[in-house]
Parts: sequence; C-alpha cells; structure tokens
Amino acid sequence: MTIMSDQENAQAEYRVLARKYRPTTFEELIGQEAMVRTLTNAIDSGRLAHAFVMTGVRGIGKTTTARLIARALNCIGADGQGGATISPCGVCEHCKAIAEDRHVDIMELDAASRTGVDDIREIIEGVRYRPTSARYKIYIIDEVHMLSRNAFNALLKTLEEPPEHVKFIFATTEIRKIPITVLSRCQRFDLRRVEQKDLITHFAAIAEKENAKVTDGALAMISRAADGSVRDGLSLLDQAIAHCASEVNDEQVRDMLGLADRAQTFDLLDKVFKGEIADALDQLNDQYNAGADPLVALQDMLELTHWLTRLKVSPKAANGTEVPETERVRGMEMAEKLPIAALTRTWQMLLKGIQETTQAPSPLQAAEMILVRLAYAADLPTPGDAVKMIQQGSSTPQTSNPPGSSSGGHPGGGGTTAVATQAAPMTSPDHSQPQAMLSSAPQQETAPHVQVIRPDPQRYEDVVSLTNAHNERILHANLVSNVHLVSFEPGKIEFNPTEHAPEDLAAQLARFLNTHTDRPWTVTKSRSAGEATLHQKADAQKAQDRAEVAVTPLVMAITEIFPGATIGDIRDLGPKAAEILDNPDEDPENDLNDDLGDNPL
Repeated sequence: MTIMSDQENAQAEYRVLARKYRPTTFEELIGQEAMVRTLTNAIDSGRLAHAFVMTGVRGIGKTTTARLIARALNCIGADGQGGATISPCGVCEHCKAIAEDRHVDIMELDAASRTGVDDIREIIEGVRYRPTSARYKIYIIDEVHMLSRNAFNALLKTLEEPPEHVKFIFATTEIRKIPITVLSRCQRFDLRRVEQKDLITHFAAIAEKENAKVTDGALAMISRAADGSVRDGLSLLDQAIAHCASEVNDEQVRDMLGLADRAQTFDLLDKVFKGEIADALDQLNDQYNAGADPLVALQDMLELTHWLTRLKVSPKAANGTEVPETERVRGMEMAEKLPIAALTRTWQMLLKGIQETTQAPSPLQAAEMILVRLAYAADLPTPGDAVKMIQQGSSTPQTSNPPGSSSGGHPGGGGTTAVATQAAPMTSPDHSQPQAMLSSAPQQETAPHVQVIRPDPQRYEDVVSLTNAHNERILHANLVSNVHLVSFEPGKIEFNPTEHAPEDLAAQLARFLNTHTDRPWTVTKSRSAGEATLHQKADAQKAQDRAEVAVTPLVMAITEIFPGATIGDIRDLGPKAAEILDNPDEDPENDLNDDLGDNPL
C-alpha cells in the first residue's frame, strides 16, 4: 500500500484555474449580460425555445452556458417541488448530476469527432423516448459546424418538430458554416468578447483567492493577450503564477509573453517616424536579445499605430479610465504631430510586413527590413504634396534629408521635403546612410534642397479643396455639408455647424490647417445664421441652371413633343452649342449633332 504525502496529494488534486473557476451560476458569467437577461425573461414567461445555438470566439463560455441552461431547465429546488429557474439551487439531484457530468438525460457530444450521419441517427432514435428522471432530455452538441452536410440534413426534421420533452443546445465558433436551414430553427445567442477591464477585475479576484500577488500592469498585459477569452486569460494567469512563484510583476509577464515594454514601443515607432533608422535597429536588437519576439514587436507597433489613429480622429478616446498614462500623454503628443496619411500608410506597411515576417527564414532580419522601409516612407511626401510641388514649378526632383540625419522630423512636419517619383530605397555612395531614389533621370552627386511653399488658403473654398487634396474625406464632407460660414479671413474662420456636424469639428479643422499651412489658424463656432452650406449652394445653382435651360427654344420644343420629360444633368458643350440651343431652326439636325461632337442630343 502506497502512502502519499500531503504535498503529493495537493499536486494530484490540483486543477487548472480555467476548470477550477468555471462558472456554476449565471451570476458568475462575465460580459454576457444581454444573453442572461434574455434567458431570464424566457424562463420567467415560459417562452422557451426548443433549440439554442451559442456562438462566439474560443473560451468565452459557450459550453459552460449550455450546461447552465440544462441545469436551469431541470432544477427542482432543494425541496424537490421547484420548476425551471434562472437561479438553479445547486443542491438537488439534477443540479449535482449535471455539474458532475453524470446525468443520464443530458447528452453532450463533440461534433468534431462524431461528424457522420450515423451519429445523428442515434440522436434521432433517442429523441422518441422520454427522459429517465429529468424534466427535459437535453442534447448539447459542441462545435456543431463540424457536422457533415448529410448529418445536418438528417437532423433538420427532428430539429423543426422535436418532442416537447427534448431541447437542443448547439455551440460553435464558426456560425457561418452552419446551414441557414438549421440556424432558422434555433434561438441564437452571440456571446461577445469580454472587455479588457472586466477581465482585469475577474483575474484580480481569482489571483487574490489563489494568494498570488499580481501587479496591475501584469494583469493588464495578460488581459490584453487573452483577446476577450476568459479561458485563454486564466491559462496565462495560471502560467504566470507558476512561472513567478506567486509574485507576478510586469517584467516577468512581459518576458513570459515575449512582449516589449509599451514605452519601448513608443520609442521605436517614434525613431522610425523621425527617420533615425540606426537607433531604431539598435533598439529592436536590444529587445530581441532580451527575449522579445520580432513579430510581436511589429504587432505592438501595429496596435500603437491604430491607437494613434484613433486619437487623431477622436481625441476624447484618451479620456477613458482604462487608458494608461503613457498611452494618454505620449499618444496625444505623437498624434498631434502625425498626419492621417502617414498613419494609414504605416498601418498598411506594417500589415504587409507582419505577413512577410511570418514567412521569412529569419524573423529578426525581416523585421529590420520593415523598419528600414518605414523610415524611407516616413521621409517621403504624400502623393497630394508631391503633385502640388510639381504644379508649383519644382519639376526637377530633389532629394530630402536621408533617414538618420539630424534634421529628420515627423512626416507632415516642417523642413525640407522631396518630390518622390519612385519610392525604391537605395544606398548612399558611402553606404552609411540610406536615401530615396527620386527619379529615373541621371542623379547629381549633390542635389540641392528645395524649400516647399505651403498653401495659404485665401477663401473658404480653398480650405475645402485643401482637405480634399490631403484625402481627409470625412473632414471634407463635413465642411461641404455641415458648415454655415459666418466669417472668413486668412487665419480665422467662424462658422455655425449644422445638427449633423461632429462636436469637435472646429478643433479638427484647426488641427488640419495648423498642420498643413504655415499660418496659425483660429476656428470658432458661432450662433449666427451664416451662409448656406456649399452643398446647398451647389443645389441652388443646379436648380437655377435647370430653370434657365428649360426656357430655351429647343428644350421647350422637346418638352412639347415629349410631355412629362424632365431635365437631367446639364453639361457645358461650348459656345457654338449654346447658340444652336437658342436658335434651333437655323441649323439642320445633322449639323447640330456634328457640332456637338461626342455629346449628341
């Protein structure tokens, strides 16, 4: 007979956190309040569906919810006289048997391993018989999307008209793979990803129960890595506690996950935007030597680019209580300096770079090449700026300061700028600094820098055209349709916004003008009526043009011949056509069409 020590007993009985803290009541489910409220109302009113389907990402409680529904429908209360309830007692024979996975009337199947029509025939045969002891016979089919087409077809008739004592509960991560004929016969619940702040609170409570000390930063990193999945987060927390001997801090979790410090990610992206490529490569190598994964470093830069873009579009996002101080302060500083064009370009290049890194033989080398590529792109003007420079007479391509030079700055900022007709990076003659290939023409050994003349809008229409040139589509649309101009002078705009205008439209416009022009601008709101919007003016002009055309002899003759005809678009066909429209009798029909060329009547 073998006698085990207390320590051995503890090790033998240990259960991972994901199983130990699996919810046993609906109150313990986190982040699924809408589903719980719907089930509560359905049970209280007796409006129970005969089939349910739970969908969502892995680890958010689909199978757990299915078991809780089975308990709720079969609970008889501590006294044995109760009915279906959203709060199962947990002490009756049915609650205990279901919780211990031994209830004979609760059948749980894994469709990933039992995909065939024969497995479904077993269910169809068993449906005819009433439950042995429970109120309902319940079939829980996990990963139901794995069933074959024939299996789904075999289940359809039974699923549409099941006996009153049978309930079906399906769980899946791939709802689109389930035939619509099956979905239409089920009540669907979409389990949402659990928000990061809820995960942090949940994990903190579990860590306290486990007598583990986990810092707030470590909990935040674990919650972010969980990506909305409670089970994944608990597995990471379990690993962190074991890895760090119940004393879990930020640095240990960062090492465990292969993450870079958030401040280092800010530094790395900032160096790339400034064109300090040598320092950026050194920092990436330092992170790699410290154990950081180059792919994860790029993913962190991608996430940070998205955050900066959100701050650029909606600065109020920085006011959230869950936003760390580093992301609030440094994020706002960088977002104010960076134009949307540079951020969206960085996002696209990082997406492509991450894909390349996963396929490259050396992830570190691939990540370094992506940083170099980003540094070149940061130093190039936007296509709109390049076109403007060419139009302003800078027809001879000029080189800008290469990435890594002391005068490098954020894209869209001041300083010298290049006209880029080809973005292929090249190496300088001494191989010490990269520079951009700007033209297919012969290169001069020393290309003089050109100071770009930035636009200086003199009318409100010039401002609107500038937003269009910089591809600021949302701002452009608001200026056209949602602004009643009260007064305008270079450097100062006053307008009355429509009810559809965003609250921070004045701030958006001021930031845009201060970024893309050399003059300081002040943009204020007013309660004065102001002029009609540009959209209203355009509509009024079209109406006036139609009225003028409608009284011309030719159009009047056409409307007499074709009653009910209306005037569509109006196009300027030149002075000769206008003369013909006013005097149609003086020109034969064939000659008229000849004069109109490609635009015959």
